[in-house]
Amino acid sequence: MTSANSSLKQTSQQQTPSAQRAMQTPAPSADIVWDDSKMVSYYADVVNLQSTREQVYLFFGTNQSWNLGENASAGPVRVELNSRVILSPHAAKRLMNALELIVKQYEERFDEIKI
Repeated sequence: MTSANSSLKQTSQQQTPSAQRAMQTPAPSADIVWDDSKMVSYYADVVNLQSTREQVYLFFGTNQSWNLGENASAGPVRVELNSRVILSPHAAKRLMNALELIVKQYEERFDEIKI
């Protein structure tokens, strides 16, 4: 072993107390502040999805043709779109995982959602 390698090995083994504390102390986590002062809430019973290579689009709306009764064939079903959310594919996958978890928890507490 050369003297340079030997001194490097000795230096890496001898750490200052502050360096040792830094290695033992977890990095501080960033605080998240949820600002909902401009948030708007909508009810949606219809969702439609589209995607490109770069983005995933979620369209939310409400069915306006809920009371057609016997006249169901009288015309097209009207959906009023009120929100569009555009996500990166990575954010869409994280949303998918979160939705799977929350639906699983819901079904464990209440009952299976049949669609």
